[in-house]
Amino acid sequence: MKSIDGKVAVVTGAASGIGRALAVSLARREALLAVCDLDEDGLADTVELAGRAGARAVHAHRLDVADRAGFAAYAAAVAERFGRVNLVVNNAGVALTGAVADLSYDDLDWIVGSNFWGVVHGTKEFLPHLIASGDGHVVNVSSVFGFMSTPGQAAYNATKFAVRGFTEALREEMLTMRQPVGVTSVHPGGVKTAIVRNSRVSVGTDKQETVRLFEERLARSTPENVAERIVAAVRRNRPRVVVGTDAHLIRLLVGLSGARYQELVSLLSRRALARAGITRSS
Repeated sequence: MKSIDGKVAVVTGAASGIGRALAVSLARREALLAVCDLDEDGLADTVELAGRAGARAVHAHRLDVADRAGFAAYAAAVAERFGRVNLVVNNAGVALTGAVADLSYDDLDWIVGSNFWGVVHGTKEFLPHLIASGDGHVVNVSSVFGFMSTPGQAAYNATKFAVRGFTEALREEMLTMRQPVGVTSVHPGGVKTAIVRNSRVSVGTDKQETVRLFEERLARSTPENVAERIVAAVRRNRPRVVVGTDAHLIRLLVGLSGARYQELVSLLSRRALARAGITRSS
C-alpha cells in the first residue's frame, strides 16, 4: 500500500489516544474512515477532527470489540457502506494492574476480551474484505510488554504477548499463501494516553499511585508519533514497529539478557510496586 489516498481504513479504539491520532493522520492523507469505540462522546470529537483534517468520509459506530456478533455486524456494515476495506488497525485496548493472586476472573475476562479477542475479531471479520481488495493491510497494536513481562502487569503482558504471536503468524500465513495483505505488529513504549486513568486495578492496588507512576515516569511518546510510525510502516509493509527510546532499550535488554532480565526487573520494580500496593510483605 504505497498510498493512503482514497483507501478505506478502519480504526478501533478511535475515541482518544493513538486511535484518534491515527484517524486524523489518515484523514490528512484523504482516507475514507470507519472509526469505532465504546466512548461515543470521544468518538464524536474524533469525527470532527478527522473531517477538519481532510477525510473524504467518516463513518462512526459505537462498538465493544469484545462482542463477536457485534463486530461481525460492524464489519459487514462497513464493507457494505464503502464497497471495500483496505486497512484495519486493531488498536482498542485496556489496562489491568495487580498481582496475579489478587486479580479477579471478571477482570481477567475483561482485559482478554478487549486486548486479545478484540484483535482476533477485527482481523478475522475484515480479512476476507482485505484479501478481496487486492491491496490490504492489518495493523495490530501490541506493546513493548509484548516483548518483556513486568510484575503487576501479568494480564496485560499475557494479552500483548498473544497479540504479537497472533500477528506474526498471520503475516507468515499471508506470505505463504501469497495473499495481497500486509501485516504489521506495533510495539509502543509508554505513550501519553488515558489508558491507565481508564484502567482497572485489583483489590489492594492504589490506582492513583499507578496513574502517577505511569504519567510522570513512564509515558514518553506522543500518540501522534505512534500514529505517524504506523502510517509509515503500512506504506513500507514493515512487519514490526517499535516506538520510543524506552521500547528500543527494553527490547535490547531482553535480547541480550534472555530470561535473566526477570531478576533485574524484579529488583528495580520492588519499591515502585510497594508504593502502589501491588506487593505485600508477609
